[in-house]
Amino acid sequence: MSRPVTLFTGQWADLPFETVCRKAKDFGYDGLELACWGDHFEVDKADDAYCRQKLEMLDKYGLKVFAISTHLVGQAVCDNIDERHKSILPDYVWGDGEPEGVRKRAAEEVIRTAEAAKRMGVSVVNGFTGSSIWHLVYSFPPVSKEMIDRGYEDFNKRWTPVMNEFEKLGIKFGLEVHPTEIAFDIASAERTLEAINNHPSFGFNYDPSHFGYQGVDYVEFIYRFAKQIVHVHMKDVAWSLTPKEAGVFGGHIDFGDRRRFWDFRSLGRGDIDFEEIIRALNRIGYSGPLSVEWEDSGMDREAGATEACQFVKDMDFPASGIAFDAAFED
Repeated sequence: MSRPVTLFTGQWADLPFETVCRKAKDFGYDGLELACWGDHFEVDKADDAYCRQKLEMLDKYGLKVFAISTHLVGQAVCDNIDERHKSILPDYVWGDGEPEGVRKRAAEEVIRTAEAAKRMGVSVVNGFTGSSIWHLVYSFPPVSKEMIDRGYEDFNKRWTPVMNEFEKLGIKFGLEVHPTEIAFDIASAERTLEAINNHPSFGFNYDPSHFGYQGVDYVEFIYRFAKQIVHVHMKDVAWSLTPKEAGVFGGHIDFGDRRRFWDFRSLGRGDIDFEEIIRALNRIGYSGPLSVEWEDSGMDREAGATEACQFVKDMDFPASGIAFDAAFED
């Protein structure tokens, strides 16, 4: 049986929830991954009645929900808080902007998101974690081992209590391994799991687009963390084979600028080898949704999202149940 193909609503938060439901159905999707911004899923309102209304709306359009995503609030749990965060956080989480208060309120909101997910019948909450040491990624002036250790200790201190609450609720957290997070490649993902003592509720939302342009083996990530992958994003990226004006770090220029070394692309139009990804997911027995996170600055999003849905459905072949040479056995 094919895995459900869903649409992550984060890039569609400018549209009302029902509009996104109608469009997603028209595009061919089986369900949605609900972002906790816009009116798609408002955690502070998510009592039983609110969740029932959301499920009824999804059912009206023949859609299901498999994950709730709290990327924006999650980012603030162990980040170095500054004015950037005010633009992505609900007012009641930002409060007076005092950094430690913001971090504590963000952690409380992530827990409330898990509680709301349970009311929705959803077992996975995806998101970011933030990082107090991302700014130290390039080691000059020289960064000591102790400074990095303190960053992972801070992550453990802030996220372990959150994960303990997730465990009580039976909810998994899927960190989208991504630049600016505590884990951004294979090496840092391993360090992150060690830091949180391989907490049973902490896993990964796999997204290959954040690895390819870095030079990280995005297929090996699947095998290395087979037990921790709780959700999968399908997102493409293209990177240049020749030098550009702006390299891997982006040169402080916007996405879509042709001077960039890399940029996100609609599925099938970049450099990610999705066939190898599907083969790897089949080998590890992943049966969850394939969620399209659609981003392409050079393409109409409705045309792209429609095309991407069909691309994933065409690509998602089932695993073989027998060895190819089984017919020759006695």
